[in-house]
Amino acid sequence: MRRMRVAAVCGAALMAAVGGMVPQAGAAGGAEEGLAYHGSVLLSGGLADVRFAPHRSKPDAAAGAKVTVRLRWSVPLADRQALPRGCVRAEPRVLMCRIGAPDADGVGQQVGLRVRLQGAPSEVLVDFDTLQSGGQADDQTGGQSGEQGGEQTGRQRVLALDTGDTYYF
Repeated sequence: MRRMRVAAVCGAALMAAVGGMVPQAGAAGGAEEGLAYHGSVLLSGGLADVRFAPHRSKPDAAAGAKVTVRLRWSVPLADRQALPRGCVRAEPRVLMCRIGAPDADGVGQQVGLRVRLQGAPSEVLVDFDTLQSGGQADDQTGGQSGEQGGEQTGRQRVLALDTGDTYYF
């Protein structure tokens, strides 16, 4: 049964990738070029444990630069949160974390969060966006919004079900 749940989530992740929600390694862009996030989400009883680190497909000149990651949740966060240093709550469903960019090997600082969600949802969707220095999502669409099409870097979507299982991305 557990394997079926993991397979279902992997299938959903694949559908998201086909839909253009995963970073494109060849997309043009400044310091965030080829940036993706790898980690895990575990949802249980209204608590979401999230661990992730930025990874660059092309280790290069941007090593050491700071990156701001926006985590947008499909359900509102509980009012009180204990967030790690560098992370702040921006909106009822949004957290922003300022982290170190990938080093010369292409792997960045790992971030660990334990977030309390309002109620006890049976599932949660988490969107990871890389923000440019101006606070805008890293969008390579020539001015179009991310939902309207075009290539993007630094965007991922993860679905976690309240099963007590860890979902990797």
